[in-house]
Formats: sequence, C-alpha cells, structure tokens
Amino acid sequence: MPSEFSAVANPLNPSRGTRGMAVAPHSLASQSALAVLREGGNAVEAMIAAAATIAVVYPHMNSIGGDGFWLISRPGHAPVGIEACGAAAQRASIDAYRARGYDAIPPRGPLAANTVAGTVSGWEFARRFSNDALGGRIPVSRLLEDAIHYAKHGIPVTRSQSACIAAKRGELEHVPGFAETFIPGERSPQTGERFVNARLAATLQRLADAGFDDFYRGDLARSIASDLASLETLLTLDDLERHRARQRMPLALEHSLGTVYNMPPPTQGLVSLLILGVLDRVLTGDMDPLGAAFVHACVESTKLAFRIRDEHVTDPDYMLIDPQATLEPAALDAMAQRISMTQAAPWGNGRGPGDTVWMGVIDKDGVAVSFIQSIYHEFGSGIVLRESGVNWQNRGCSFALNPSATNPLMPGRRPFHTLNPALAQFADGRTMVYGNMGGDGQPQSQSAVFSRIARFGWNPQAAIDAPRWLLGRTWGQSTDSLKLEARFSAQTIDALRALGHDVEVLAAYDEAMGHAGAIVRHADGLLEAGCDPRSDGGAAGW
Repeated sequence: MPSEFSAVANPLNPSRGTRGMAVAPHSLASQSALAVLREGGNAVEAMIAAAATIAVVYPHMNSIGGDGFWLISRPGHAPVGIEACGAAAQRASIDAYRARGYDAIPPRGPLAANTVAGTVSGWEFARRFSNDALGGRIPVSRLLEDAIHYAKHGIPVTRSQSACIAAKRGELEHVPGFAETFIPGERSPQTGERFVNARLAATLQRLADAGFDDFYRGDLARSIASDLASLETLLTLDDLERHRARQRMPLALEHSLGTVYNMPPPTQGLVSLLILGVLDRVLTGDMDPLGAAFVHACVESTKLAFRIRDEHVTDPDYMLIDPQATLEPAALDAMAQRISMTQAAPWGNGRGPGDTVWMGVIDKDGVAVSFIQSIYHEFGSGIVLRESGVNWQNRGCSFALNPSATNPLMPGRRPFHTLNPALAQFADGRTMVYGNMGGDGQPQSQSAVFSRIARFGWNPQAAIDAPRWLLGRTWGQSTDSLKLEARFSAQTIDALRALGHDVEVLAAYDEAMGHAGAIVRHADGLLEAGCDPRSDGGAAGW
C-alpha cells in the first residue's frame, strides 16, 4: 500500500522543459539564469548570472564575500570541478588567536573573517571555461545586469530573510557594518518591504566594468583590503592577490544505476557519496520511501559517513587517506555490513549550522551545472565592508585552535567545507544535478532526494516536497536529535523511536531541512525539475 505522501498519493507535477532549465532557492535567480539561456547563453553563463542575483536577493544565505564550488558536465566529456575556496590568511595562526585570549575562533566579528572570499574567482574560472570549452560569448556586464538592478533598486524582503534577521539580531547588530546594511532605520525589515543595497550595486558594477579579477588584484581589491585592515581582521591585500580558483577532479561513485559525482575535500562531498554507496547495498525495492526502514537506513549510513568525515576530511594537502579509495566496492561493502536494521547506532555531535544556496542549470546541449555558494553561518561573520558593501564569510571558524585536530588553523590552509554540489550520470542516459543547503543536512537531504528519484522513480518535485529528516544540527537548530518533519506518519515516528532514535518532531515544512533542488535531463533531452517549497525558489524552463 503506498505511503500517505508517495508519488501516487501526492502526484505533484515537476516543471518541464525542452530547451533549458534552471532551479534556485529564490525565483529571481532561476529567472536570471533562464533569461541568459533564452539569449543563447550556455548553462555555465546562466549559472554565473544566477549566482550574482542570488547573492543580492538572498543575502542571509550567501554573498560575494563567501566561497563557491562548481560541478560541470557536458556530453562526451568527464565532469569538471571548480574549487573557489579561500584559504586562511597568512597572519591567521593558532598563536594569533591564543594571544588574544581565544580558545576557539569566534563565529562573528572581524576575527571570524579570516579566510579569503573565493566565490568571485569561481565565477571568473567558470567564465573562462565557458569561453574556451563551450564557445560562450555573453559579456560579464550582461551576466551581472539583473544582480546590479536588484541591488540598486531593491528587492522584496523574503520571509526567510526577515525571520533570520529577527532571530539573529542580538548577536549581529553590533558587528561592524551589519546594522547599517541589513537593519536600516534601526528596524528589522519586514516581509515584502523593499531592501536596497546601493554599495553592493556599485561593487557589482565595478566587476562588470573591470572584470572579476578586480576583486583580487585591482582597485576593488585594494578597497577591500583597506576596509579589512580598518576592522583589524587578519586578512591583507597579499592574501587576496595570492588567491586563485582551481580545477579539481570530482570524486566518483560507481553506483548500480550509474555514476554519481561530487566535489573532493576540503568539501564533504565524500560524505554524500559514501551515504549513497552504502544505501546502494542496503535499500530494497519494497521499502516505503517515507517509512521507518528507509529513514533508518539513511540515518545509519549517515552516521558511518560522518565518522570518516570527522576523522579524515580536511585540506587535501594534509589528507592522510585517499578519499576515492573509500568509495571502492570492498570498502563500501564493509561499511554496509556494519548497519543494523533493528537498532540505531550511538550518535555524537554534529558539525553545526550552515547557510548556503544550491542551484542547478541544464541547457539545450546537455551541459549541466551543479553549483553551491555560501558564507557559512547566517550573514557569515556579520561584518560588512564600508566601501564595497561586501558581507564577509566566517568559513574559517570551522578551523580548530588545536594543532592535533583534523582541521587545525594555519596560514594558507583551506578550511573544511560542508558545501558539496552533486551530479549523477545514469546508465539509462539521464543526467541529474541536485543539492541542498544546510551544514550537516546537505548530504542527508541529498540521500533522500537522490533515492526517491533514482531508486523509487519519483519525479523531482514530489521527491523534494515530501517530508525529510535531519540528524544533528544545522541552520536554526542547536540539538543533535533526529529531527522529522511533522508530515511523517505517526507509525513511522513511533517505529524510529522503537529502533532507538532520539526523535524530535518539527513543523510540517520546516526550513531547518534546508532548500533542496534537482533537475533531471532524460535521454531524449526532455527536462524535469523540482524546487523546494521550504524556500522562495522556482524552477524555470523553456
């Protein structure tokens, strides 16, 4: 008998198209991507436009002062990864924080801003890839046009942004530049009010005129460095000038249904692939995709993958294991054998919150992009630079002030990233891009969405809309329980508790579950997409 929210009982229609598709957690970003596609742009160009727009219209979730990661596939070629991850400042050391009396890196304020913001370098790397490999010719000025307009003339404040500022005002309003930018008039912005960011508009116009590299090695870089110095952060112009985005070979999981790709360390892409590799050995076709057995299998696989992450995943220059080797069939077989389907394993502590946007684009030629952009916590470090209006990330607070830790702080080291954009190429000819925001929740929601689409045949919208779970902490949550949305049946909730899970029931469509999205391109070129009703998103196709 189908579950209450199965694809039969909840037949939500996906967005469908033939010539291109974009999905984002804010509808204006997906529309920016679609506009570029309709003007002859490719999926990479469309994603740059979406990335710029989302940085303006969803400011609590991401910023040009953050980091980004790309996965790009095109027919007949191996997927390509772009790592736009900023390293720790040359002056950022354990001793530098210890001398200031800190036992841990503060999550807010100038000393939280200790890594270079890499996302704009990723836009530049992607633009060059587009030009060289795909024949892209859309000028940067056009790609940033929407973002500049929205920053200059304003956008309606989302409920998500308004609620976030209200919840975090106490810890952010005294951080330099925050209140001036995000609480104008000393009153938290209300849902639907116009929000203008004129300084960011000018900065984006500068990038349109001078090029993306100006962020690191031009007049804009010098302005940024001056403001960072005035706030007494540890970052300098030298740190900006040292930074380059780099091409990376994605990790690959050989799955029974095809090949699944994700980014290598310092991201937790390995975690997402490990979970899917174990589930490939544990899930059975008769499972209810919203039943206790399915959720339990996913949660127990997550626990095993998180242990590997917490012991080993760090800057790849310092990794002691080969991450690809952990995806070998024998290694996954051994992991799967450790799962008990009758008893929940013990669970420790999660990594904590994460504020992120995932977006996907697939164009008429089958070029597919899975992209993620983040400032880590809500509004990152909270600091907003006086001249440029850039809100800087706090990704560096994932470093430890302990030299024997898995991720110890040191100059030039890349921080651990929860970010991990996903992409699958199925044996039947389908390609899927998918992802999610939300720290520890990212690989978990990926396992839910992937399995419901690939294993159980649900369409993307039904798979994303259906209730999800979260083990541990993420955006807006501080407990390490197994959190379930209230739309799960009482039988499922009771059965999970009987298995030994510490279950906490959240709202029916709780934003703590993150904002998921997915696009499937079928072998005949037709496209289906789903966006998350927990977000302000949209899937736009033509």
